[in-house]
Parts: sequence; C-alpha cells; structure tokens
Amino acid sequence: MSRIRKHRRRKPILGLAIASILIVGVASTINYQHKNKEEIVIKKNNKVKTDIIKNDNLLHFPDYYKTTQKDESGLLEVLNVDSNLVLVNKDRKLPDGYEPNDLVYPSIPLNGAVKEKTRMRSEAAKALEKLFAGASADGYTLTAISAYRSYDRQVTLYNNYIATQGEEWTKAYSAFPGTSEHQTGLSIDVSSPAFGNALEVEFAETAEGKWLAEHAHDYGFIIRYPENKQDITKYHYEPWHIRYIGKEYATYLYKNDLALEEAMPAIDN
Repeated sequence: MSRIRKHRRRKPILGLAIASILIVGVASTINYQHKNKEEIVIKKNNKVKTDIIKNDNLLHFPDYYKTTQKDESGLLEVLNVDSNLVLVNKDRKLPDGYEPNDLVYPSIPLNGAVKEKTRMRSEAAKALEKLFAGASADGYTLTAISAYRSYDRQVTLYNNYIATQGEEWTKAYSAFPGTSEHQTGLSIDVSSPAFGNALEVEFAETAEGKWLAEHAHDYGFIIRYPENKQDITKYHYEPWHIRYIGKEYATYLYKNDLALEEAMPAIDN
C-alpha cells in the first residue's frame, strides 16, 4: 500500500445548516486566500512535456499557455472553456461567472445519489450513461456522487473544509473557487453502493474501483488525479474523480500513464 493510500480520504457530509462561526468564516477565508495567493497558486511548470502534441500526428492537445490569458488575480484564465480538453488546475481558472450552457441530467440509476448533483455537460453525460451501463453489464454498480458545482457551491465547500479539515487537507483535496474541475461540467466523483458510496482512497482497492481505473478510458474518461502524480497535478490521489476528455484522448493518457498536464505542450511566450 502506498503512502498516499494510508491516509483515508473522507469528504464531510454538509448539513442543511452551518454553524454561525462557519457562515462568518466564508467571506473572511476567501478574502484571506486572495491576500495570500502565493499559497494556492502553482508557479508555471516548466516540466510540462512539450513533445506529446505530436502523438504520431493523430491527436493534438492544446498548448498549456496559449489557451490562457493573465487574470488580475495572478492566475491564468482559460480561453477554451467549451473544449472537452479545457484544463483547470491551481494555476488556471475559469472566467468569472462561468457556467456551462448545456448541463443535463444523465439517465443513470441514482443508487443513493442526489439527482441535483449529477448534472454534467451533454456530451459528458451521454458518455457517463455508457460507462455506467458498461459497469452494470460486467456486474458492477456505480454511484454518481457529485458532478457539476457552481462557483458559489465551491465557495461554501472550500470554506467549510478549511474550518473543519484544516488548510493543509483542503489544499490537497479541494479546489479554490474558480479553479474547480467540477465547475466545468466535465468531472464527476464516482463511488459504489458496495463501498457505502464513500469517497475514499480505498475505493481504488474495491472491485468497482479497479473496474473504473481499467475501463474509464473506454468511455472517454480519465482518473484526473492519478496515483504518484501529485507533483504534477498538485492534488492527492483521487481514484473516484473522473474527467471526460473524449475516448481517443483518454485512451492515449491511459496507455502512456500521463496526467492531463503532462500531455499539453507548454510554450510560454
């Protein structure tokens, strides 16, 4: 078992009411983070590979920097928000007020999930339907735990995590508002009833988790934050967090053991 797997990853279930001290902390925490951006912003990564764009001249990943513009916050603001390959991370944010215009509910069994939390962009939702059907055909049952999240929802989650889990844990597992993949509508957290629908590292060791890791790419998804890629993604291993990028691209990353950042050329002009 790796060092990462020794740490159990739990996502707190938020109650309908947050203690008054947390409510007050929402604004103060966000303001604090903006005043201390160096603590959450990743410096430009010169180690991002520049040769993957060739891909035998078949696939073309967008350039890491040419798909962005500098934002007044100091982050890089992504320009290709409608692309399935849009990259959002601690260095790259979505435009202020961004919300996908094609969010739909995938037609999948809820298995204990909350329907409102299953919305995804249309193409990703259709791919998720096929993924769930494929798992079912192989004898596995998956649960869609959390897909699209608005900016405001991420603010609430982030600040609650800061208050209840601490800053170190929060930065390792939760995205600063505006930099969350969930806001793109292309990502979703997945678990299974057999695992209590929990979002923990040990999900990777379950039959469903193993199936997901081995077959997600067949449906256009990747494990967005892979094991042993923390130095690149800046997030701990999350075997439950999958991201839609399209079947060909997902298969390429899977076969070459790459995180999404590694597949993007980086020409910083």
